[in-house]
Amino acid sequence: MCGQPIISLQNITVRRAGRVTLDAVSLDIRAGEHVAIIGANGAGKSTLVQVMSEEVHPLWSPDSHRILFGSSRWQVLELRKRMGIVSAALQYLCTTSYPARHIVLSGYFSSIGLDFHHQVTEAMEEAAGKCLLQQGVLHLAEKPMRSLSSGEARRVLLARATVHDPQVMLLDEAVSNLDLPAKKSYRESLERFAHEGRTIILVTHDLSEIIGEIGRVVVLKQGRIIADGPKRDVLSEELLSEAYGTRIFLSEREGRFNAWC
Repeated sequence: MCGQPIISLQNITVRRAGRVTLDAVSLDIRAGEHVAIIGANGAGKSTLVQVMSEEVHPLWSPDSHRILFGSSRWQVLELRKRMGIVSAALQYLCTTSYPARHIVLSGYFSSIGLDFHHQVTEAMEEAAGKCLLQQGVLHLAEKPMRSLSSGEARRVLLARATVHDPQVMLLDEAVSNLDLPAKKSYRESLERFAHEGRTIILVTHDLSEIIGEIGRVVVLKQGRIIADGPKRDVLSEELLSEAYGTRIFLSEREGRFNAWC
């Protein structure tokens, strides 16, 4: 890939509750580059994407930096316009009495639902309807989020994530608790995002979620990157066994991988 990175992290360290969750991590991602981030629970995957979205701030160091879209300083609302975020944690926050349409529209304001001070325009309403339609959940627009199935709610969150036409999709464990048809629908959405030219950054435990368009895999262990490279080089039984601390078996079929232990 040529050109400057749209996300550049250098020597990033994060400490939480006295424990280092990211340890001197450096990572560059360029526009149109699709990346999967994998690793065991507690490896630092979610913390890494939260650093990218400025939900978490690293420790200051003279030799560290976080540059997003060419700038080291962002107002969060402006940054959110460039990033579409979907996570299990966000779904939990959105499981409310707000209707699906309000959850999508509130993506413009980085809020959960709408309040009296949110000024919703006709153009926003049209975009929200279009995104709900793309995800196949327009018929659920007026349904309360807490009444939806996990798969339906995840589609609403994908609509919310794309309502402001972001350049980057940050997807953190977004298939957890989904059944097989819902996972298939989710993968199809990822493929569409890639074909639309959005950069995909995917955090996952499920290797089958790594669509063909994702060509790069980053492996974390105990807050450090232990592998970063082309998917077929990184996804090996030996390396995965090291990352997860147990014997891992791997299979590939039609360009998709599955792992078990």
